[in-house]
Amino acid sequence: MVEIQNKMPDPAPKKDPQAEQKVKVESSLQKIKNKFIVMSGKGGVGKTSTSVNLAIALANKGFKVGIMDVDLHGPDVPRMLGIEGMLDLNQSHRLNPASAGENLKVVSIESLMPTKDDAIIWRGPLKFSAIQQFIGDVEWGELDFLVIDCPPGTGDEPLTVAQTISDAKAIIVTTPQEIALADVRKSINFCKAVKMQIFGVIENMSGFACPHCGEMIDLFGTGGGEKTAREFGLAFLGRIPFDPNVVACGDAGARYIEVHANSKVTKAFDAIAEKMSKLG
Repeated sequence: MVEIQNKMPDPAPKKDPQAEQKVKVESSLQKIKNKFIVMSGKGGVGKTSTSVNLAIALANKGFKVGIMDVDLHGPDVPRMLGIEGMLDLNQSHRLNPASAGENLKVVSIESLMPTKDDAIIWRGPLKFSAIQQFIGDVEWGELDFLVIDCPPGTGDEPLTVAQTISDAKAIIVTTPQEIALADVRKSINFCKAVKMQIFGVIENMSGFACPHCGEMIDLFGTGGGEKTAREFGLAFLGRIPFDPNVVACGDAGARYIEVHANSKVTKAFDAIAEKMSKLG
C-alpha cells in the first residue's frame, strides 16, 4: 500500500506594507507632470493664499491641477475654497479628491475629519504616513501640476515631501520685512541640504494701494524678497501687493482671482502662474 503524505502548501509570503505603499506612491507620482511645494520660513506670510490662488490661476489656464494640503495642524485650504464634507472611497478603495471646479482637485486632512475643529496631535511617523497616503491612496489621476501647501518652517512635513517627491520644486513665499527674510534664508538652506530645486521666491504683501488716492504704501517695506533671491542666485517670481480682499475672500470661501479679476493682485498671480506653465 502506497502511503500518501499530505503536504501543506508553502505559506504565502508576508506582504510588506511599506513596500506596497512605496509602489502606490510611485504609481501616483508618475501621472503628475510638475510638482511644486510652497514653503515659507515663518507663519503669517500668506503661504496658503498663495498656494490656492496659484492653483486656481493654473486651472483657469486649462491645466489639470491638484492641491495637496499637508499643513496637518492648520489645514486651511478647504475653507479658502469653500469645500465642505468628507472625501469618499471609490470602487478601487482609493480616496477621491474633493472637486473645486472642472480642473482643480483638493486633498486635505480637514476633509477626513468628522469634526473640523479637532486638534491633530501627531508626531513625525504619523505625519510621514499621512503624507504618503495623501499621494499613494488618493485617485489623483493625470495632473499637469500638483501644488503642495506646507506648514511654515523646515520640519517633518516639508522633509517628508522632499524625501517622497524627489522632483518637487520649491516656491518660497516671504514678506519684505527683515524678520521674515531671515527665516526665508533658512528655507533656502533647507532646500539645498535636501537637494530640492528652488523654482523661485515670491514677495507677498508687497505694497498697499491707498483706496482713496491710489498711492502705494509700503506697509512691510518692499524689495527684500528680490534682494534675497538675488543674493542666493535664485529666480524672483514677483511681488504680490497687499489687498484686504484676499483675506475677505479666503474667509468667505470665495475665489479672489475670479471675484477681483482685474486687480493688481490677480495680475501678479497670473504672471507667476504663467512662469510655472512654461514647464508644460
